[in-house]
Amino acid sequence: MTFEQQWIEYDYNPFVLFSSNGKILSLNAEAQFLLGAVTTEELFSLTTTYANVTFGFKTTFIELEFGRYRFFALTVGYENDDAIGIKLYQAPSFKLNNQKPVGELVNIYTLVDLCMLTHSINSKIFFEKDFDPTIPEVIIDSNNFIKILNKIYSCYENNEKIVTKIFYRVGEHIKFENKKYSIFSIEISSKNIDKERVNELKALAANTNFYIDIQKKITINIPMITS
Repeated sequence: MTFEQQWIEYDYNPFVLFSSNGKILSLNAEAQFLLGAVTTEELFSLTTTYANVTFGFKTTFIELEFGRYRFFALTVGYENDDAIGIKLYQAPSFKLNNQKPVGELVNIYTLVDLCMLTHSINSKIFFEKDFDPTIPEVIIDSNNFIKILNKIYSCYENNEKIVTKIFYRVGEHIKFENKKYSIFSIEISSKNIDKERVNELKALAANTNFYIDIQKKITINIPMITS
């Protein structure tokens, strides 16, 4: 792999090269993760829709969202009828307060399991777990975290199933005191959401150092501070 190819491979922004009939010829590492949230057909359709009328490159500013991915622009380019490429530019998916979180070193899985257990008592809801097992113990305010997570689960109480996903955010970091920290997320989702309790969640989160991303899914984004 040449130095130029490595730049493409490890770019934070997804890149995909298609054949004329929509078959993937090559893609970088970030695009492989993106394909977990969008189909090849959808990406190819997006590529052809925003391609220049004639050969060349065209950049379009457009807001797109696929799962946890959000984009603010894309570039489509082709030099012949055999291949066409697309690059999507990731928007900052969330902000965190500049103040470094304080608290105690905790096992995040234990706290999440505790909250799920609390809400499963006298409930017929099925709690599905999709956990990345590699998240280390981190420093957080466990009391506020439990309050927020319990409030999130209460937003989905009128459902048969609630899915909780814990995952590492590839390529995303935050700096505190000139030191860079990786980020992971706890994502809770279900079919129906209680909008009144969502407003209560927003008020609760505003008084903490946690950033909550509220869409159809609700996500807590946490820096991996281990000491």
